[in-house]
Amino acid sequence: MEKLAIFDVDYTLTKKETLMELYKFMISKDLRYIRFLPRAIFSGTMFLIGAFDEKKTKETFLKFIEGLKEEDMGNIVKEFYSKRLSNIIYKDAMDMIKKLKAEGFKIYLISASPEFYLKELYNIKEVDRVIGTRFLCSKGIHTRRMEGENCKGEEKVLRLKEVLKKENIEVDFKNSYMFSDSLSDKPLFDLVGKPYLINYKKKHPNIEILKWR
Repeated sequence: MEKLAIFDVDYTLTKKETLMELYKFMISKDLRYIRFLPRAIFSGTMFLIGAFDEKKTKETFLKFIEGLKEEDMGNIVKEFYSKRLSNIIYKDAMDMIKKLKAEGFKIYLISASPEFYLKELYNIKEVDRVIGTRFLCSKGIHTRRMEGENCKGEEKVLRLKEVLKKENIEVDFKNSYMFSDSLSDKPLFDLVGKPYLINYKKKHPNIEILKWR
């Protein structure tokens, strides 16, 4: 049976929110993308007041990727990883990934952020699987339409089990790890025997808190 070390991405593996970092990176490459800033502010505001759920918020915000060719997006996210994403990863997170990989754990990254750029985290040689929210790419053209559900909460467990079933992998969950900055990952915390909260500001009665820099 395999043992997993599961990591959330935003504010767990990385110091910043990765989707906003992608948008800022694209503005830095082409100032014309700044025209989508009002939409970003609008979608965030609508989410905060409860008018949009997370799916609607992301689909509204991601207008800036709509119409991009798959090849062009591939070039953008490769550069995004090398120049921005790789530089906001916590050193302590990487140390933990290397330690657990050396001990025989499979390293899974599971995030609500879009998979179309998170897949660049396969550049970390220790990473075995990246699972994120999927967005439809139709006939080689990117859209902002979410494919399936937002990969958060219970959906993370469903997506994980989908992969494990498809690849016929049996897991020793009792001796597996889960790292996240948020209790929205409670379904994954409940699945494993070794849960850890990252940089959490309150004490928790059942989950140890790690401070990562």
